[in-house]
Amino acid sequence: MNLFEEGFVFNPSVVVEWLITGGLKILVLLIAFAIIKPIGTKAIEAAINRMSSQRKLSERRNKTLQKLTVNIFSYSLFFILVIMLLSTIGINIGPLLAGAGIVGLAIGFGAQGLVSDVVTGFFILLERQVEVDDYVTAGGYDGVVEEVGIRTTKIRSFDGTLNFIPNRNISGVANHSRGNMRALVDIGIGYDENIDEAMTVLKEVADRFTEDERFKEGPDVLGVQSLGSSDVVIRILGKTENMEQWGVERDLRKAMKEALDEAGIEIPYPHQVYVHKNESE
Repeated sequence: MNLFEEGFVFNPSVVVEWLITGGLKILVLLIAFAIIKPIGTKAIEAAINRMSSQRKLSERRNKTLQKLTVNIFSYSLFFILVIMLLSTIGINIGPLLAGAGIVGLAIGFGAQGLVSDVVTGFFILLERQVEVDDYVTAGGYDGVVEEVGIRTTKIRSFDGTLNFIPNRNISGVANHSRGNMRALVDIGIGYDENIDEAMTVLKEVADRFTEDERFKEGPDVLGVQSLGSSDVVIRILGKTENMEQWGVERDLRKAMKEALDEAGIEIPYPHQVYVHKNESE
């Protein structure tokens, strides 16, 4: 029975029957959707995990492929659900599908940005410019990639903000998670202090940190980096694992400050001098 057929005569009993049978079909479809979606998601994740294990893909690449494939699966499943719901309530989807080409062409002219998002996202994935858990700067945002989709890329800033960036806005990517990172610390000492003694103290601290598993190389005391207005700046540099550089720098600064204090070497800080002039009568 189709309520949308031409010449249909309104009959309350028929309408009630249609609502019961049609509503039951819709309910079954929604229940099937609710069951298939999580099962399909688990199956996709298991398949990609198996493929990643066989091909020895990185964990980040594995997460990227999982999120992208689940995204495409969800879109496809939702599209099928909509088509089946339209068919259930009696709407003939044949003409809709037949006119999809013309409608798609018309939409294409007005949705060039969407097409650009999809194309750009495809090349970002193909060239592996970014992957999930990478620390990147892209589209004017800085943070950790949470998802690379076919239309948008999600980047979580360090303050917790989740940024949704259309792929067409990613004109360039700075990926900070490829290879080892640098831990760089500049320590200033007073001009009256002995530079060689200060470098010896700092080198002892740096040598202790060579045992830290976060370091891949160094750290090393490079020497005098610059002469400031009130201090002599000594630079310490090392290479660390990805995303470990900030914690290492904090620990280095603390240890070096304590070592310089113990050695009696001053770290200058701003002073204010007040001159009070007494006028003699």
